[in-house]
Amino acid sequence: MPEGHSVHRIARQFERNIVGHVVAASSPQGRFVEGAAVLDGREALEARAVGKQMFLAFEDDVWLRVHLGMYGAWDFAGQIVVDPTIASANGRMGHTNQRGTVLAPVYDSAGENSLSSIGAPRLARGRVRMSEQTTGLGGEGATGDDDWPPPVVGQVRLRLLTEETCADLRGPTACQLQTPEEVQATIAKLGPDPLVDDVEDGEERFTATVRRKPTPIGLLLMDQSVVSGIGNVYRAEMLFRARLNPHTPGRDVPEETVRHLWRDWARLLAIGVETGQMMTMDDLDPEAWRRAMAHRDDRHWVYHRAGLPCRVCGTAIVLEEMASRKLYWCPNCQR
Repeated sequence: MPEGHSVHRIARQFERNIVGHVVAASSPQGRFVEGAAVLDGREALEARAVGKQMFLAFEDDVWLRVHLGMYGAWDFAGQIVVDPTIASANGRMGHTNQRGTVLAPVYDSAGENSLSSIGAPRLARGRVRMSEQTTGLGGEGATGDDDWPPPVVGQVRLRLLTEETCADLRGPTACQLQTPEEVQATIAKLGPDPLVDDVEDGEERFTATVRRKPTPIGLLLMDQSVVSGIGNVYRAEMLFRARLNPHTPGRDVPEETVRHLWRDWARLLAIGVETGQMMTMDDLDPEAWRRAMAHRDDRHWVYHRAGLPCRVCGTAIVLEEMASRKLYWCPNCQR
């Protein structure tokens, strides 16, 4: 499932390529025909990310809500103005491996795009995938420069087409039209997002909520009504960085530790949006930073390291299930 940084990056791509244009909307798969008919011929006005959800505003107070879920993806094709942070990413921009492959990517040993510099927006004739999938578009998704609009590949729930850019949505958990009031009601149910809400107000909301809950902190961080955008990777890494046992009830976590968690999330989320990577290790020298940007195994403290020695104390990292999701932690550092 995409974590908050990846959804904010997707919204940036919509702002650069779809917002301000009238779209031709269709549902090749047939599961969103009525909704696509409403969007067809309207101008896109705004792209807004809140936590793991994205909202697209169209003329006449029509909104589209999209939640990619575990398997959803947005594919952009055509003349793509690539956001500078996406052009600089190492290809993987989501929960573990969201792809942003543009033109001729250079891959590392794990198959990740190893672009590394942040520059000006780039105009690319090609395809960009923004999802949580390990594989990119592959041969079946390749199209020639003269194929316009590009042929439909796979089960496309919604296609948004401008004169130069195509955005295809596949496999979302949610794809629905909403009124402005429904959008506000949806957002009101979500916890604070450091990139949307006032950071200080968000800290107070988050702290007050966590401190009155008997629920383990490892579950609270994944509860989108408590805080928006945190998923499995950030949850594990933030708890380790705070040296906090994931089973500690929220109300038993010291207030200053709860506040530290919020501030750490704000910092890590900003880094994730900027770099396209869930970079959670600090104080890396330039060479270590390059390795971490190129290899997922070099950028995390505990995530995906079950059975390996803790980078701090050498104790074997534990993998367990918490509410049916994998949780990695160090039983010594996080007592």
